[in-house]
Amino acid sequence: MSCGLVEDAMRVFVLTRCPKDAALHNAVLSGCVENGWFSDAFTMLRRHSMELDGVSLTSALTACAATANLAYGMQLHCKALRGEFDSDTILCNALIDMYAKCGRATSARIVFNRMATRNVVSWSSMIDAYSRHGHGVDALDLFKLMEKAAPMVLPNAITFLALLSACAHTGLVDEAQSMLHLMKSKYGIDPQPEHYACLIDMLGRTGRIDEAWDLYCSLTASRNKSSSAICVAMLNACRANMDAVRGKKVAVRMLEVDPRNPRIHVLISNFHAAMRQWSESNESRRIIVDEGLRKEAASSHVCFG
Repeated sequence: MSCGLVEDAMRVFVLTRCPKDAALHNAVLSGCVENGWFSDAFTMLRRHSMELDGVSLTSALTACAATANLAYGMQLHCKALRGEFDSDTILCNALIDMYAKCGRATSARIVFNRMATRNVVSWSSMIDAYSRHGHGVDALDLFKLMEKAAPMVLPNAITFLALLSACAHTGLVDEAQSMLHLMKSKYGIDPQPEHYACLIDMLGRTGRIDEAWDLYCSLTASRNKSSSAICVAMLNACRANMDAVRGKKVAVRMLEVDPRNPRIHVLISNFHAAMRQWSESNESRRIIVDEGLRKEAASSHVCFG
């Protein structure tokens, strides 16, 4: 499973004649989930529902979160309550994530409030749940509670990324800048490119293009901070503010960083199209065809019933 050979692993599992214990079931189930074989994971759960324990329930909830399968996720929550697994912190974290990704932020908070023990994943997951649903103020309020929690739980880079995302979804730019400063000054966490990209995107969406540009320039001057994510965020900011001059400079930088990435060429083409620079837009599309670059097709999960 760890090598991605799911079919071979499933074949071995089916042909195994010795008694299949919980550890073997959990290994196959978690392998299916980790490799995106959600349909097979649900099939296993239906066939072996009596073997469910805390580990298998956690894997199953992860599959429900990935496919937004709320109905089955709620059934698993009931199984966890009947089996008295609801005191398991890891399982409760999976429940929070499942409810958040299925659009039930309130249900996620109920699970969070009832947890006996919360770790950094618990707090980060709940903050992310508020972020997904545009509740930026609630996310910030929860972070304040996290700072006062006993026993003390220290936030990590993922916590702050969820906070920045929450601020972005509700236009809380000043609060986001404060969070970025706080993670460095108080917690000694070095912001990664994804943190800066989130802030640049936020500044661009709120019309503060000059601030976004200054931050972008300071980051690209350092090799350690420069990344395609930051360039993409800046290009989108230029597009949102119809800044063709700066956008062209960012596009050149993007092609220097990752010239063989078809997604980059598509973004640049779309930028030029937004600027009504049709020849430049067509040129970017032509390069994709001439170079034989292939963009990975998007996919979605739809749950019926």
